[in-house]
Amino acid sequence: MVPTVEWKNGVVRLVDQSKLPGSVEFLDCRDYRTVAEAIRTLKVRGAPAIGVTAALGVALGAQAVSATEYSLFAQAVLKICDELAATRPTAVNLFWAIERMRRKLESLKDRPISFIQQALVVESQAILEEDIALCKTMGRHGAELIQDGQTVLTHCNAGSLATAGYGTALGVIRSACEQGKKIR
Repeated sequence: MVPTVEWKNGVVRLVDQSKLPGSVEFLDCRDYRTVAEAIRTLKVRGAPAIGVTAALGVALGAQAVSATEYSLFAQAVLKICDELAATRPTAVNLFWAIERMRRKLESLKDRPISFIQQALVVESQAILEEDIALCKTMGRHGAELIQDGQTVLTHCNAGSLATAGYGTALGVIRSACEQGKKIR
């Protein structure tokens, strides 16, 4: 499975969903403004995927902040958070993920800046990994409701592209198939 979004060698890598289904192309975001533009222009879609991408964008932006004093560093990171939050004004997962990154930043105010920068990357990775774990758990629970041979219909972008990689409603179908059930 191709990851929808990932942190790869200090870059946020996204499947450019604006190119689908014609081609599968990746967008390597080397700064948070490119991440913000990707969210704004629908290169990343799906509420969970948007939230994970925003968290990674905060972590990416923090890496480029050169302030050595916490108050200046925090001010710059909070500005990054605000810019990312402005990309999709109705995206609940976006705001949730950014708020979690803000809380992590605040919780580390007595630590060295280099430590905080790394901790923000770790936190963004935790958000990504938790999304996949939650989708897999939802998939396992939902798959119990599907009988072998049933027909399943979903009406929205609920697959791996909408999430960090496993899928919500399609995660249920994926889990049912992994259990050996035949789905029509």
